[in-house]
Amino acid sequence: MKNSTILLVIDKDSSLTTLAQKLETIRAIPAHAAIVIIAKMPVFSYYAVGVEPFGTPDISPEWQQEVTAIKAALHAKEDEVQTLLQQHDLSGDVSTIAAEPAAIADHIARRAMLSDMAWIDEGLRASDTLFREALYGVLFQSPVGVLLNDQKGDVLPHSKRVFVAWNTQLQSARAIHQALPLLRQADEVVIGTFDPVMTEFREGEDPGVDAAKWLTHHGCNVTVKQYPTGGQRVGDCILARAKESGADLVVMGSYGHSRTREAIFGGTTRTLVEQTDQAVFLAH
Repeated sequence: MKNSTILLVIDKDSSLTTLAQKLETIRAIPAHAAIVIIAKMPVFSYYAVGVEPFGTPDISPEWQQEVTAIKAALHAKEDEVQTLLQQHDLSGDVSTIAAEPAAIADHIARRAMLSDMAWIDEGLRASDTLFREALYGVLFQSPVGVLLNDQKGDVLPHSKRVFVAWNTQLQSARAIHQALPLLRQADEVVIGTFDPVMTEFREGEDPGVDAAKWLTHHGCNVTVKQYPTGGQRVGDCILARAKESGADLVVMGSYGHSRTREAIFGGTTRTLVEQTDQAVFLAH
């Protein structure tokens, strides 16, 4: 993780106390903090714009006032964050994004493309739209993974035990590749497979062992475990087995099914994203 760039996504209402803890964690690595403050702009009321013949548009004053207030709040937060960077003597930069919801993911993705990983502040959960679009921007439009629920920055610098939810899908392989710096510094890595299909052309005769062998070449201390779900949801099983193993971080590939299917019917990714008790590193 040393000398990496960590994209830290917050909003204008994020706690400065929590942010200070995260910055101290990044400083201790040491890494560069690319902080992005995002805000949801009100959708422009096109239907309410009146244009007289040969005249200028009559834009709603309420819309203008709301936009002005949001921009002022962003600038105030930017100044506070710049002050925090100076106080913590941390290499970092601060930028702001004020956009309609549909454009937020694109803005986040452009910044994530030049980062090593993303870290989404828990305060964004207060706005489902901001949290969802920031998450989608990283996972679906950038090459990096995202860390969730590490509120105090305890997991990022050194995880004692990491639980890797493993299968042979591409998303799982991408997740352990992206999480490799975290896995290398962990005291132990537990690779867990759930209801594996033990055939040569599916999960292999001993599921998880091939991934464990690769990780040991990187110096990881790896244990492989195979679990039955017993009819329970896989996401719930992952969380239960991670807690049982004493893991402080779960690494998992995300969205093996489409976002639409996950949104309507639920799924493993949705279970891991919506919970807030277990730190999770996701990649797609």
